[in-house]
Amino acid sequence: MNDVSKKERLLDLVRANPFISQQELADQLGLSRSAVAGHIAALIRERRLLGRAYVLPERRAIVCIGAAALDRKLRSLARLVPGTSNPATQSESFGGVARNVAENLARLGAAVGLVTALGQDAAGAALLAHADGAGIDTRGVLHLADAVTGTYTAVLDADGEMTVALADMALYDRITPDLIATRRPQRANAAMVVADLNLPQDTLAQVLADAALDAVPLVLVAASEPKMARLPARLDGAMLMILNAGELGTRVGRPLPGDADIAAACAEVQGQGVRDLVITRGAAGVLFTSPDGIKHLPAPKAEVVDVTGAGDAFAAAVCWSLQQDPGDLELACRRGLCLSALTLGSPHTVCPTLPDELFAGLHQQD
Repeated sequence: MNDVSKKERLLDLVRANPFISQQELADQLGLSRSAVAGHIAALIRERRLLGRAYVLPERRAIVCIGAAALDRKLRSLARLVPGTSNPATQSESFGGVARNVAENLARLGAAVGLVTALGQDAAGAALLAHADGAGIDTRGVLHLADAVTGTYTAVLDADGEMTVALADMALYDRITPDLIATRRPQRANAAMVVADLNLPQDTLAQVLADAALDAVPLVLVAASEPKMARLPARLDGAMLMILNAGELGTRVGRPLPGDADIAAACAEVQGQGVRDLVITRGAAGVLFTSPDGIKHLPAPKAEVVDVTGAGDAFAAAVCWSLQQDPGDLELACRRGLCLSALTLGSPHTVCPTLPDELFAGLHQQD
């Protein structure tokens, strides 16, 4: 095999596994590691590979970091009565903020990778198989033999509105800065990184620092008001943060009864380093920052079947849109509201089929 053939064979191996090590390449090609390094350097000079992660230009992905859990939903058959047993139906599906965002992105046609932690149990195996089947790259997943896969249990009223939710997410404390460092090449060559706030605070700080150093757009997606405490004091490196008004109020330490209060809180958080914010308000639509101040978009009318996953669908469409049309946050929010409305009308956490013309007719101006 001549040098040209060896380079082409090496490129084929990298296409099959962009995160393959030089030693693995050397073993499969019957070459020395130094010879492999020489071929890789030549391919990088030719721009047929991008950087140390050997990521091919056509395979740059949006990398989602955070929770992947088993969702359980209990829906009351009648008005909920506290303090007693209520007749209900039960269903199970796959959830977790980062996983939900990743699946929505994959269904929108984006290349997407997932970095999360799973137990070596039946739920973890099912989550992994489902993600693989959805087209999500799961090679960044941490598998833990001594832990149980995360769970999220939501209690819905008869109208599909969530009344309370319980989350066992301690597993994600194992996604440490050291683990994130091992996935650095995957993130450094990503088209975008999306991180949810189920990550530990020092891990989020590392993700922020890496995004700033690597100049990779970073989107932070809130998970709940209590999880806001996991955000570092400084948010330099974040392109965007998506959260609701309660979570924003938790960040600034005060209630936000009106739009002027929300605008002031957004300015305060922008002063902490994040470039833009999107504030979701359910049926009242969204607020988002712009050079001209806070702007508002109304929510489209939607038949509510189940609210679970609607916020994650919104975040996914915003991220997808910003990859397609960088800098156009208003259009991104319009697309987010569109996918969120579709998800509200579905019994599934992630809508399994998306219309071909989902975003047709959406423009910056009504």
